[in-house]
Amino acid sequence: MSENITSLTSYQAGSESIEKPELTLSEKAALDIQRAILNGEYQPEQKLGIHELAKKYELGVTPVREGLSRLVSAGLVVAIGNRGFRVAAVSKEDLNDLLTTRSLIELEALRLSMKRGNHEWEAAIVARLHWMNQLTRSSLLEHQADEFDRVHKAFHVALISACGSPRLIQFHSMLYDQTFRYRRLMMGHIHDPADFQQEHQSLADKVINRDIEGACSHLYNHVRLVIPE
Repeated sequence: MSENITSLTSYQAGSESIEKPELTLSEKAALDIQRAILNGEYQPEQKLGIHELAKKYELGVTPVREGLSRLVSAGLVVAIGNRGFRVAAVSKEDLNDLLTTRSLIELEALRLSMKRGNHEWEAAIVARLHWMNQLTRSSLLEHQADEFDRVHKAFHVALISACGSPRLIQFHSMLYDQTFRYRRLMMGHIHDPADFQQEHQSLADKVINRDIEGACSHLYNHVRLVIPE
């Protein structure tokens, strides 16, 4: 199985710094294009020209092609036979399937983490929550949207990080990014920082208190907040 691109950025438990390992050119291409897709710069089903991307990101054609192939494995890009690549399409059916699959993966990983997690795991959750709350201040969000998105994902990764299964974490990372694309397309950025903070604080409290039933129910509904009322 190809390496999930989103694993290229790692988060240190209990730290407010993001470790960014040195990337290969193909990894850099994948990360740059992925970020543009998730931010809505490239729309669903838009054709992705290899030469245009190489020029934009100042990379060679080969790293860009390899990067796009990585994103095919991540479910964000589709290969069009011998005609190149395009951004993956979106649909109500795909979103429902995505949310169902993500819930199965994330809830099982959360259950395992709540059974196996130690004090360091709890501290990592609290640290990510605090960091995320700092960034949800309106004065910071306007200028640090990309940073906030990374920290938001780091919080969700921290919740399941004690599950003991690298594959569950990898699958979750891929599904999270696919869900995030829908959230950006349908909702944009958060509108009420106070509600956002309370939603995540309540989830973290249930997890740390080992309220398995309550936490899983909360997370199940939380994942579906991507669907606007």
